[in-house]
Amino acid sequence: MKSFLFKLKLLFKPIDLTVGKIYSSILIFMLPILFSYIFQQIYTLTDAIIVGQTLSTTEVNGVNATNSLTFIILQFAYGATAGFSVLSSKAIGKYDYKGVRQSFFIQFILSIIIAIILTILSLSLLNPLLSLVGLYEVGGGNTYKSAYTYLFIIFLGIIAQVMYNQIVSLLRSIGDSLTPLLFLIASTILNIGLDLLFIITFKMGVAGAAIATVLAQLLAAIACYIYTFKKYKYLRFKAEDFKIGFKEYFEHLKLGLPLAFQFSILAIGLITLQGTIIKFDTTSEGIVLDNGPAQLTYGALSKIKNFAMTPFNALGTAMLSFCGQNKGANKTKRIYKGIKQALLIMIIMYVIIMIIMGLLMIDDFYLKIFYSSSMISEEVSYLSKIMFFCSFPLFFILGILFILRNSIQGIGKSLWPFLAGIGELIARTIICLYGPYLFTSSIDTSLNLFDNPLPFIVVSFADPAAWLFAIIVLIAGYILYIYKPYKKLINEEKQVKVER
Repeated sequence: MKSFLFKLKLLFKPIDLTVGKIYSSILIFMLPILFSYIFQQIYTLTDAIIVGQTLSTTEVNGVNATNSLTFIILQFAYGATAGFSVLSSKAIGKYDYKGVRQSFFIQFILSIIIAIILTILSLSLLNPLLSLVGLYEVGGGNTYKSAYTYLFIIFLGIIAQVMYNQIVSLLRSIGDSLTPLLFLIASTILNIGLDLLFIITFKMGVAGAAIATVLAQLLAAIACYIYTFKKYKYLRFKAEDFKIGFKEYFEHLKLGLPLAFQFSILAIGLITLQGTIIKFDTTSEGIVLDNGPAQLTYGALSKIKNFAMTPFNALGTAMLSFCGQNKGANKTKRIYKGIKQALLIMIIMYVIIMIIMGLLMIDDFYLKIFYSSSMISEEVSYLSKIMFFCSFPLFFILGILFILRNSIQGIGKSLWPFLAGIGELIARTIICLYGPYLFTSSIDTSLNLFDNPLPFIVVSFADPAAWLFAIIVLIAGYILYIYKPYKKLINEEKQVKVER
């Protein structure tokens, strides 16, 4: 019994990513993150499945239309907290526990400020945001009403998401990736129960789905903070932390804001893509069809794509902490070798993902997960196959992107991930706004996609093209700040050996 308890205690011990075999360190640290992201997707998928199977088509399309809009707001906060955590990673790499605590305090204060600002901005800009994806109060119908209700509640609860992201980023930066997983599992189970209660029992519709999500996130955040302060005594705030100067806050903002804006910039591109998709379901008079096949196709595929990218996302997050800790420990060679081994791990992941996704495509199985049979028309099935085969075979490009972006961010060079985000935005926007019109004069409902699928095919390639453009930018940053320092160190070591 004592042996079991000892082994269990070791599971909760933070991992020192500056020592040991590189691939095993990355994998052991990454696995809890992977499971965390999987359960986060279950969070999202639970809403989608329950909504898709129990509510009307207009309510389903209303929730689907909000995906890119919630992304632009919530991912700003996610990017900021991830950027802040680079400094706590460096401090833990130096075994500077006071520095970790003070970084935690700064992250906590900045996250509260960011949450308040984002809440005020998002709620005041609800209608302009919905108009970005082609939903207006006049002409938007029940789809607009459902989207507005869902967004209003999600934005009202932004602070729950922001503070959860902050504490999770902090724990991962000090090498604890298991604790966030356990709290997320409990929160996911709670979210499922609340979904069933609010949507099915209380008949609250999309409002019930949104309330369930916010409440589950809030409870997860509170529980995680309580555990952190109880478990890690060196992270408990002290009176002297309130006297930290503006310089330290600025250092955190210098790393957090570029990544935050990068994620928001990515969201702008996704909003452009979402708006183009809705155009396929809009009449020449500007009326959005409540049962639009393009929206149903994109809504389901986006959710399955987000689920499929979780291994890459988890690996990238692990590399953020790995490179941050090793940068603090000044282990240049370990960073270089870590990226190479991470790329090999990614290729294995890619093969497994492709096999699973291929199985889900059989007989439109993944569509049946999200929608009732009455929603899956012949056109929805046809469009989903187009979008699937244009995107998933190129998924390895996304894997490379996650590794390079997070590794460069981890060593503190936030400019290059930011520029890569701009590259993604440019590529995705150009393809969405101009690409379809190379093959047709209009992409409204008058276009028969069975006879002329090329405009939809072009839009389906927008994501892979954007990923590729971003990688080109990141390669330049990789060469400057990772490859060249590594080669310089190797040459210096060779020179020392020659002199001996």
